[in-house]
Amino acid sequence: MKIRLALVLTALLPLMVACTPQDGSADATAPATPAATTPAEAPAADAAAPADESATLAAEPAGEATAAPAEDKVPVPAQARLVGPEPVAGTDYVAIEGGQPIQPAAGKIEVAEVFNYVCPACARFQPMVASWKAGLPSDVNFVYVPAMFGSYWDDYSRAYYAAEALGVQEKTHDALYAAIHIEHSLNGELGSHDSPQDIANFYGKHGVDARTFLDTMGSFSVVAKANRAKQFIQRSKITGTPSLIVNGKYLVKGKSYEDMLRIADHLIARERAANAR
Repeated sequence: MKIRLALVLTALLPLMVACTPQDGSADATAPATPAATTPAEAPAADAAAPADESATLAAEPAGEATAAPAEDKVPVPAQARLVGPEPVAGTDYVAIEGGQPIQPAAGKIEVAEVFNYVCPACARFQPMVASWKAGLPSDVNFVYVPAMFGSYWDDYSRAYYAAEALGVQEKTHDALYAAIHIEHSLNGELGSHDSPQDIANFYGKHGVDARTFLDTMGSFSVVAKANRAKQFIQRSKITGTPSLIVNGKYLVKGKSYEDMLRIADHLIARERAANAR
């Protein structure tokens, strides 16, 4: 089932797009050098450019995935993953003043993907970032951060944290993308509002009681996590999805999916070297 969903989502990869909020998502064709866009100024579908900080997208994998033993992944020398030139500040990434990881962990370098299930560009990015994530060494902590851009974006953000709390996030992640962007059994991509009950009903088909899921979406702990995600996104000056942030310090730009991951590899290696000093 997971393989089928991944293949279906992979079929969406060729378009170069990013999503910005406009009471829904905008699926905008991205130029080589994107212009800055704020949520209030978000372009309509198939219209203007994505945010300067959100990357433009599409291409081939960022290096070979690191083989891991059954028990755990083993750190590899940074050079084994690096492809292409050293990234340049302002062109390949933006330094986040006073930036901090959203989930600090001792001895770990955090990579956060800011995403939302309703974003078509995130659906296209998902198969590639999932493959890249699987090959990360054990000193890298990858976290998803659902974007809180208002309206039903926020409902899907709370759904992510509710699924995490109920232990079903990993097994439903690709399936929820497919329900919205492939099967259209949910309406997020079409600019229609899926209610929290609609979302809970989806999870009800995946082994979670819909009433329990709805209650969890509104729980104090889930709302607190969603609000923390919103603060992290605002502090990092994210205006579009998908976005990658390395260790809370660097907002990746890039010209394609591949370029985003290539730049992230370099920035991970930079943080590893800094930690070793």
